[in-house]
Amino acid sequence: MPRRQSFDTSVPTVLVRLDRNPFHHGTLGAARSLGRAGIPVHAVIESGTSPVARSRYLRSARESPGAVSTAELVALLHRYADEIGAAAGGSSDRPSTPLLVLPLDDVSALGLARRRADLSPRFLLPAQTEEQLLRVADKAALAETCASLGLPHPRTELPTGTDEAAAMAWSIGLPVVAKWSRPWLLPAGGGLRSTSIVRSLAEVRELYARTPEAGSPLLLQELLPAGRDLDWFFHGYVAADGGCTTGATGRKERSWPDGAGLTAVGRWAANPAVDRTARDLFRALGYRGVCDLDFRLNPSTGAYHLLDFNPRPGAQFRLFADPDGLDVVRALHLDLTGCRVPAHAPVHGRRFVVENYAALSYLTASRRDPVDEPASGEDGEKRPPTEYAWCAADDPAPALAMGLAWCGHLLRRAVSSARRYLTTRRAGPPPSARTPRPRGSSRQLTPR
Repeated sequence: MPRRQSFDTSVPTVLVRLDRNPFHHGTLGAARSLGRAGIPVHAVIESGTSPVARSRYLRSARESPGAVSTAELVALLHRYADEIGAAAGGSSDRPSTPLLVLPLDDVSALGLARRRADLSPRFLLPAQTEEQLLRVADKAALAETCASLGLPHPRTELPTGTDEAAAMAWSIGLPVVAKWSRPWLLPAGGGLRSTSIVRSLAEVRELYARTPEAGSPLLLQELLPAGRDLDWFFHGYVAADGGCTTGATGRKERSWPDGAGLTAVGRWAANPAVDRTARDLFRALGYRGVCDLDFRLNPSTGAYHLLDFNPRPGAQFRLFADPDGLDVVRALHLDLTGCRVPAHAPVHGRRFVVENYAALSYLTASRRDPVDEPASGEDGEKRPPTEYAWCAADDPAPALAMGLAWCGHLLRRAVSSARRYLTTRRAGPPPSARTPRPRGSSRQLTPR
């Protein structure tokens, strides 16, 4: 047991994730973090055969029903709690010991906040409402929130038609970032990404035409220049009293896809400007719970623009595990069970590597890209550690299962790409392969 943390191990945790991503390493990180502290961990995930289900720290797993109403989610959790209580030797008739519920994707966080009254007091959750979470989780609402608070945010437009989408993209300046306002509504297997970079007006028109199947409006956003040391994030836990003693900033060193994707390699690094902005935002919103914020520095202005605010643990939250193992997930359990949350001790230079995505990033990187070297410790101290998302000496099975699943995933993608290529070759070029450019100057307009 860590020296500075004293957990109530009688309170189990149920991890909840409704998306169907078998490679969500944040779920495994949460199971390991709590399980190593002696806390019983159970999960609602995409499948009982998921690599996460192989973890020695996961007591049991139930298959997520996928698209499910909040009422069905509540009923599922109550049934699961009955099973957990019965397996622990207690009564299945609403045992007195509560369970902590930890959502690991946006749709779970929103659904649990919406039905918080139906889950209390049997389940422990942060004091959040669905309306509070939508102010930051909905991409259009986040842009409005930033504007109202005077917080730097990339120029964002919300088109209402195909022609308007093309005109707005041209005004912002191609390429632009395209985001679906509520990405958790995207249909599984539809080929739509929550965020993408579009480089032509034809792509903008084609993407906007898919709005009905996406389930939420399309946003067009200014693409801030990418570059080394420009992408930062903040992970924190805001306690019931509004304090945020567990919180830190990190630098995204590699991402996948490059420039607009998840963190493949991250490093714990101090950034007072990002830290101050995040904490000011929590106070302004009255936010409670775990959060993950993404920022990008605009070199021309020196301002850090808030790109995303995720009201749940980010997949790379284990980067910010201090020397005694304290991270945002452990802080949540301590706070909601009435235990003291100790101060977070920084480990600047500590790295977090997501093996499967880091490999893709390195393989596709330009030869001019510098090789990432682990930072040396300060004042002659030993080099800070690196934590891997999947590989762990005390829990090797998930990494092996992920490796096999990942090879199958890449093989299926390769076969699908080959089929599309052959189909395109046989069909020949479309009748109109070029999109006419708008009248006027051919140069890209300068974004406002």
